[in-house]
Amino acid sequence: MNYRVLFLFALVLLTSFSKISGPDKPKNLAYVAPAKSTAKSVAVYEMLNANSFAMPNLECFSEALDGFYALKDKGIIQKDILTLIDFSKSSNTKRLWVIDLKTNTILFNTLVAHGRNTGEEFAQTFSNAAESFKSSLGFYATGEVYNGKHGLSLRLDGLEKGINDHARERAVVVHGANYVSESFIKGNKRLGRSQGCPAVPVEMNEKIINVIKDKSCLFIFHPSRSKTTFEKLVS
Repeated sequence: MNYRVLFLFALVLLTSFSKISGPDKPKNLAYVAPAKSTAKSVAVYEMLNANSFAMPNLECFSEALDGFYALKDKGIIQKDILTLIDFSKSSNTKRLWVIDLKTNTILFNTLVAHGRNTGEEFAQTFSNAAESFKSSLGFYATGEVYNGKHGLSLRLDGLEKGINDHARERAVVVHGANYVSESFIKGNKRLGRSQGCPAVPVEMNEKIINVIKDKSCLFIFHPSRSKTTFEKLVS
């Protein structure tokens, strides 16, 4: 038997184990071990009361839930309300969910627009820049309510540097819009688009805003989103 080879193999195994179980694991509050995160997310997901609505995608929900817990622990958000927008889906489908995590109940599931330069039926490109007329991905804290040109509106604070942190100065807000409707889809083969705001149906606007205002978590998902962004979220 080649003892030198055997010794080297044992050394590699020992080194790998020490990296996994050693004392140098990340101390960032946003960090959650993938296996634990998935198990927790799946458990919450399976307990969700759909309330007659369609369920969100598990991958999207899992990433949103991890961020929600990190932000809640940090005190950045205060409510047990999670708004989830899945921009991997067609704009012709209901891709916004408002979830009460205290009762594990889906409160709303509705249409939501993306920015006019983000794509046609499907959202494809995103930006944090002013005048880009594109949507921005990632985690937001909801802010205060005001009355603007679209009526009742809700300010958003982007929480990810370089990804969505210009949301407030860009006036990216939740508001109602007539072009977010089944009738618009029927006449145009796709939902209408905003200047970057997650616009919702006019008849749903006030209901949604009154539930999610004042420091709740809003997350906009797309598969192109960097997986490392989450770990830097509250560093």
